[in-house]
Amino acid sequence: MSQDATFEDGREAPLNLGAMDSDDLEVISSLAQDAVFPITEMTWRPGQRRFGLLVNRFRWEDAGRDRHGPERVQALLVVDNVLGVASQGIDREDKETILSLLAVSFEPRKDGEGHVVLTLAGDGAIRLSVEALEVRLKDVTRPYRAPSGKVPDHGA
Repeated sequence: MSQDATFEDGREAPLNLGAMDSDDLEVISSLAQDAVFPITEMTWRPGQRRFGLLVNRFRWEDAGRDRHGPERVQALLVVDNVLGVASQGIDREDKETILSLLAVSFEPRKDGEGHVVLTLAGDGAIRLSVEALEVRLKDVTRPYRAPSGKVPDHGA
């Protein structure tokens, strides 16, 4: 005889999301907000037309935060169809730099082309020229307790 599942039997699955339009990208942006990453975890592969970040993402979607505290998870943020990469406000030579992602947005141009803009804390930004919008966010580790033990706060 089987029993009905209970809340405690459930588990939160890792994120694996894709965005092919601006509405989908807003969802990815909200889930990637406050992700932190060392500058060394940025990779652009021109031959594959792919730009990727390995980030420590705050788990905004975590419904169990009251029980176990704030959590982060390592995730890949990957942008495909990348034709070029530009940045401002960051020193790529300083390998000790830790960056904080505030938002991911799309600035459309003609025929599906445009720019994916990664807005960083401290007035930094990375602009990816893309042939078409295609962004993925995928968790690649188990969640871990946020080292700060706190929820990111954007209040003054």
